[in-house]
Amino acid sequence: MLKRYLVLLAALTITGFQTHPNIHAQGLISSLSVPPQAGQVEVRSARKSDTSIRLDQMQIPAAPVNLGPPTEKPIRLNPNASASLGLSVDGALQSTPGPAHPATVGAPKDGLGSNFPNFQIENAPPDTSGAVGKTQFVQWVNTSFAIFDKATGNRLLGPIKGRFLWQGLGGPGTPVPCEVNNDGDPVVSYDRVANRWVLSQFSVSGGTFAQCIAVSETSDALGRYHRYEYEEPAFNDYPHMGVWRDSYYFSYNMFEGLSGARACAYDRKKMMVGDPTATEQCFQLGLPFFGILPADADGRRFAPVGRPNYFVGLGNNSLLIWKFHVDFANPVNTTMGTGPTHQPNAMIPVARFNLACSGTGDTCVPQPGTSHQLDSLGERLMFRLAYRKFTSREALVLNHTVDIGPPTGRTAIRWYEIRNPDAAQPTIFQQGTFSPDSTHRWMGSIAMDKVGNIGLAYSISGTSVKPGVAFTARAPTDPPGIMGAESVIKAGGGIQDTPSRHLSRWGDYSGLTVDPVDDCTFWFTTEFQGANGVFNWRTTIAKFKLNSCH
Repeated sequence: MLKRYLVLLAALTITGFQTHPNIHAQGLISSLSVPPQAGQVEVRSARKSDTSIRLDQMQIPAAPVNLGPPTEKPIRLNPNASASLGLSVDGALQSTPGPAHPATVGAPKDGLGSNFPNFQIENAPPDTSGAVGKTQFVQWVNTSFAIFDKATGNRLLGPIKGRFLWQGLGGPGTPVPCEVNNDGDPVVSYDRVANRWVLSQFSVSGGTFAQCIAVSETSDALGRYHRYEYEEPAFNDYPHMGVWRDSYYFSYNMFEGLSGARACAYDRKKMMVGDPTATEQCFQLGLPFFGILPADADGRRFAPVGRPNYFVGLGNNSLLIWKFHVDFANPVNTTMGTGPTHQPNAMIPVARFNLACSGTGDTCVPQPGTSHQLDSLGERLMFRLAYRKFTSREALVLNHTVDIGPPTGRTAIRWYEIRNPDAAQPTIFQQGTFSPDSTHRWMGSIAMDKVGNIGLAYSISGTSVKPGVAFTARAPTDPPGIMGAESVIKAGGGIQDTPSRHLSRWGDYSGLTVDPVDDCTFWFTTEFQGANGVFNWRTTIAKFKLNSCH
């Protein structure tokens, strides 16, 4: 059962963080033996850091067998969530497909899952994460990751338990949580400017909460990594990441001691060279904010020097934007949002929407031949918040899952493009809810290529459609708010159900990234159902490119 806490910050007495040189500067805290106060930035050093040997030279044990029965991971929802009443018709509904765009679609490859060699499912959902680099694709599901050759799809290494990436971090005979626990919630990112991999998972077992971050030394995912373990003040659930000029930014949903969203910045420049003094700077936003995302830069252009990172969350028929400006040299200058409680810098009104599954963790995505449904995580934004810098503009694209309202009440993908987000009052350039037929769509991921085409990929299911994978796309010349014709990437081969047990958990996220070499090809990884059953999910790695991008 989900543990819901509303604990006064003043009651928090967690200790054990290293001291930062600026601890005496006004407005800073550096140790959680002192409770966070409104308006203060928390500054901490890594508990442990080092540089590993090459990943392909590590002594990694053979994959174990008979790990025991798999488990269903609980949904940790917004404690403030309440059922939506009186659903209205979606205000940006697209009920017919838009123009078809010639595209090159690669044959999908099998990722980690029930049909993958030497891999055993331990949990559901898989929390599928992946990214494309110069020559490789790295995919990570909840407990394991694998590295693939981008050109051929051949497996280069894996599956490997995630914790082995931090093997030896604590030194001989003194293992630390990141190398002991294999708790998942992975994030795979590729720093497209520095050509580095950034791999992360959390460690939340055994009474210590930590974020484990590894930054590759080169563009080779098989090589050496600069490894860090940062202890967090409470259960740092659902971590998501964005690459920015000055920092690797993370968002968390906090539980078991804190409540609400948390935003952190990690010193990118120092982490790329393995500097042990790389610090994190964090703000606890508290309730009611939840499920926010940091901007993740695509392409070879970062935002202008000094530009803050943008964090976005869902409001009531609105998007909430925070500007996170970090100063690692003098943290007293670090700011996020407005006021002592970090209110958003801007609230952008959007077309009315209904949160999918009432926004409370109920199930609402149907499958054929059964009354059992799948969940949607409709109360939060879906990974990624993709940022792109053009010559004349900046753009953010993002998505979440909605209920289109009466009379059909099916789930669909609501997506947005925000332009020039650094304006005092950003506005929506375009938005739409893609629901061109009776199929349910959810668990999406969105990105933009170098010419402004937008790709949107997601899960599909319905009363006559088995859980599979599809995508749509649009060109800059299309009417605003309109996505093109849909293409099925991977048709479902079964349902997630058995006569004796039903499994409702799905997702919890997927990943659409843009190839850093041609800056045109979209790569997508997510789960699908290959055959009837539970704890038998599969994943796919697929790619597509609109032919207008070259």
